[in-house]
Amino acid sequence: MKIIRENIAPDKGSSFKVLLTPGLNDTFLWHFHPEYEIVFVEGTSGTRHVGDHTSVYEGSDLVFIGPNIPHLNFDYGVRNECEQVIIQMKENFLGKDFLNIPEFGSIKLLFEKSHYGLSFSGSTKQIVGDKLKELPKLDHFDQLMSLLQILRILASTDQVTVLNNSPAGNKSLQKEQMRMDSIYKYVETHFDQNPDVNFIAEQVNLSTAAFCRYFKKNTKMTFTDFVNQYRINQAKNYLLQDKTISETCFAVGFESLSYFNKLFKKIEGENPSEFKKRYLK
Repeated sequence: MKIIRENIAPDKGSSFKVLLTPGLNDTFLWHFHPEYEIVFVEGTSGTRHVGDHTSVYEGSDLVFIGPNIPHLNFDYGVRNECEQVIIQMKENFLGKDFLNIPEFGSIKLLFEKSHYGLSFSGSTKQIVGDKLKELPKLDHFDQLMSLLQILRILASTDQVTVLNNSPAGNKSLQKEQMRMDSIYKYVETHFDQNPDVNFIAEQVNLSTAAFCRYFKKNTKMTFTDFVNQYRINQAKNYLLQDKTISETCFAVGFESLSYFNKLFKKIEGENPSEFKKRYLK
């Protein structure tokens, strides 16, 4: 699995590109590009993999990714409908010196921090997400004005998490990504069959102990926790299809209904019946 260099061109009549829900959920697209990218995804849970950082987002996600940072498409493995708005822009999309304008001091710092990958939460994620969803309805001039407002909000908030400890662009991560690709696909196809950590460790040429250390370092969670998180995400999809709690429990690989209920509440903050009632209502 090679890291793909994505070629991006601005929209006609615009200085940047607006991309809506590309629908790549069945594609493991590990890619990079020299453009800066803002991604907002809503209506699902999935994997956030930016540079060396891997974690799970819940419900929605808002990230700002700097140039040449390898990253995975945020809808990979998602089985329910979701909405995405993606903004892609060159560093000089408003001219080579625009970041040196005094009024843009905080935005310049935002662009510099984005080389580490940034994730936003709380009210910032909601406000910026709403603005991004309105963006496609605007003409090109108003889109630009709205984008500048979005950048200002992102530059001034403290509801932000830096995803990598060092700048993540221009790194040779092909070997690691082939490994992670194998792990993802194994979990995706065996999550309902009690995935075997010993088997997948052997498949990626690591001892079980080394694999557990490697996986914990890269994802900040144990393999068991990752599988359980994936199972719960799939369980939510089944519940939204109006499957019963028992049907859902066994369909995603749990053998104990009481354990499924307990784990679901631990991860989601509510039990399956409460989740189903709230969303189906």
